Amino acid sequence: MNEARKQRISDAFGAAAAHYDAYAGPQRLAATLVADLAQRQRPDGVTRILEIGCGTGFLTRDIQARWPGAELTATDISPGMLEQAAANGRVAGRFMTMDGEAPLFDGPWFDLILSSLAFQWFDDLEGGIARLARLLRPGGSLIFSTMGQGSFARWRAAHTACGLVAGVPDYPSLDALRGMVGSHADGFAFDEDYALACGGARGLIAHLKGIGAVVPSEGHRPLTPADLRRVMAAFEADGGDDGYQILFGRVTRPLSGTA
Repeated sequence: MNEARKQRISDAFGAAAAHYDAYAGPQRLAATLVADLAQRQRPDGVTRILEIGCGTGFLTRDIQARWPGAELTATDISPGMLEQAAANGRVAGRFMTMDGEAPLFDGPWFDLILSSLAFQWFDDLEGGIARLARLLRPGGSLIFSTMGQGSFARWRAAHTACGLVAGVPDYPSLDALRGMVGSHADGFAFDEDYALACGGARGLIAHLKGIGAVVPSEGHRPLTPADLRRVMAAFEADGGDDGYQILFGRVTRPLSGTA
């Protein structure tokens, strides 16, 4: 794993923690859908839950409300985000700093592992899913959302129109995610599109900075001021708004205990 990149991600989200909620519209919606899917899958009989990438606690609070008797461990790569989530006062759980791609647990332990919009920061998404799936008890499910290939399509297109490459990471397609979860029992994936009203390029940049999503793809070189102005103009000529494609996935450990 690229430890230097992971540290940059942690620092960026920590810097955004105090104002994250004001910019996180699609993030709220995705977290609610993850919780809905989990409740349909395991409405009861849940004693231990692990959350990966809790952020400021959108999904964390929902988990607490739906399974108030479960033992909740909420994790995030950013200590600043964890501090924000824990300070809310409406969650009784254990908060710990952890890279979800390298979980600090061993063997089947959790009835539910839930995550909303954190897996896109994994270096190896397929491997990360497999490692987390091994932490499930028989009958337990991993349910998550992550960014899809169609996210920020207009911002990417504006770069292409200028002969440039956007720093937005390369997210997987829905078919690619289906391939990753397809080898697991009960593997299932679908996508949802969420509009993002930016009001222009500055609004999109403010949104990305507001949620801490400012670490570019590996090896990307920042644009010159002149190139950035060209991209911003192209983006606004195409309407000045953008959107998220969010992928949702589920895998379940068979009751036999076989991974």
